[in-house]
Amino acid sequence: MKDVPKAVWLLAGGVFVNAVVSFTFVFVFVYLTGPRGLGTAEAGLVTGIGGVGLVAGNFTGGWFGDRHGHRRVLLAASAVGGAVLLCLPLVPTPLLYAVLPAAQYASGVVRAANAALVAVTVPEGARRQAFAVIRCASNGGFTIGPPLGALLATGLSYDWLFVGDGLGTLFFALWTARVVPARGAARSAAAPDGGRGRGLRRELRARPAVLVLLGAIVVIDIVYRQQYSTFPVFLADHGIGTRAFGLIVAINGGVILLLELPAALTLRNRPALGVIGTGLVLVGAGYGMLLLGVGIATTVAMMVLLSLGEILYKTTATAYMADEAPAHAVGGFQSLYAGVSVVGVVLGPPLGGALYATAPGLLWPLCALLGGAAGATVLYAGRRTRRPAARPAHETGSPAAAVAG
Repeated sequence: MKDVPKAVWLLAGGVFVNAVVSFTFVFVFVYLTGPRGLGTAEAGLVTGIGGVGLVAGNFTGGWFGDRHGHRRVLLAASAVGGAVLLCLPLVPTPLLYAVLPAAQYASGVVRAANAALVAVTVPEGARRQAFAVIRCASNGGFTIGPPLGALLATGLSYDWLFVGDGLGTLFFALWTARVVPARGAARSAAAPDGGRGRGLRRELRARPAVLVLLGAIVVIDIVYRQQYSTFPVFLADHGIGTRAFGLIVAINGGVILLLELPAALTLRNRPALGVIGTGLVLVGAGYGMLLLGVGIATTVAMMVLLSLGEILYKTTATAYMADEAPAHAVGGFQSLYAGVSVVGVVLGPPLGGALYATAPGLLWPLCALLGGAAGATVLYAGRRTRRPAARPAHETGSPAAAVAG
C-alpha cells in the first residue's frame, strides 16, 4: 500500500464521513410517502427522476474535470449539492421534481470527479489499491449511516436527514480543499492540440476491449441492482421479512470491508479483464444460488458471491478505465464508467419488477445467465487483448498524468 499517495488516504477520510451521513439515498422514498404525503406512484416518479439526475451527473462530472480541473469540479459540486440538500426540507412539494434531481445530479458529479481525481493523482500500478481504499472508506461509512439515519428520522424528524447529509457534503468540500493540493492533480493532461483532436468515438474505437467492458457493466449493473428491488419482494413472498433482508444485505458490507483491500493487493498484478470477468461471473452465480431454493443458506451464499464479485469487478474496472484513458481524457473515461455503473439504479427496478410480475420463475435464471454471459464476454476480450499487466508504481517510476489547473 506504500504506492498509494497520502492525499488518497486523506481523501478517503472525507469520503468515509460523507458516506456516514448520506442518509437520503436510503430514506428518500419513505420520506416522500411519509412526511411529504405523496402516493406510491408519485413518489416513485420523483425518485426515478432523481435517479436520472444521478446518472447524468456521473456521465458529465469527469468531462467537466477534464476542462476545468477535477479538484475544482469536486469542490463546486459538493458545495452546490450540500446547499441544495440543506434547503430541500423547506422546498414546496411541487418543486421536488426539480430540486431532488439537482441534488442527485450534484452527487453524481462528485462521484465521477472524485474517481477522476484519484486516477490523475495515482500512477498506473497503484490505482487498484487506491480505488480499493476509497471504496472501503465509502462502504464503511455506508454501513454506519442507515442505522444512524433511522435514529435521526424516528428520534427527531426526517428533515434532519437532509440537514445531516447537506452538512456532510459541505464538510467533504472543505476537507477536499484542505487535503488535496490545489496544483498537481487538478485536471487531466491537455490534448496535444487543445482537445480538438481525436474525439471520444475514435478513442474508444482504438480500445475495443473498453467498449466490451462498458457494455458488460451495463448488463451486470441491471442484474446487480435486483438485490435492492425485486430480491426483498421475492423474500417477502417466501415468508422472509424486512429484518432478515437487512441482515442479509449487511453481509455485503462486511465481506467488502474484510476482503476488498487484501484482494486488491493480492491481484494487483493480474490482468485486469480476467479479474473483472471473474467478478461478473460470480455475480451471476450469486443469483443462480436462488435456483436451489429459498432459505438462510442459499440467500447467505447468494450475498457472499455477489459481494465477492463486486470486490473483483468494481475496483478493478475503475482502475482499468484510468489505465486505458488517454492523458487528456482521464475524466471523460471515468465519467463513462461511472455513468454506466449506475444505470441499474434507473433501469433495474422497472425491468426486474415487470419480469417478476409476469414470470417470477424466470427472473433469477435470467440474472444468472446474463451475469455469466457478461463475464464470459469480458474474459474473452481479455484473452484477445495482449496488453501486459501494469507493474507496481515504484517499478515504473511514472508520475501521475496530471497538470496544474
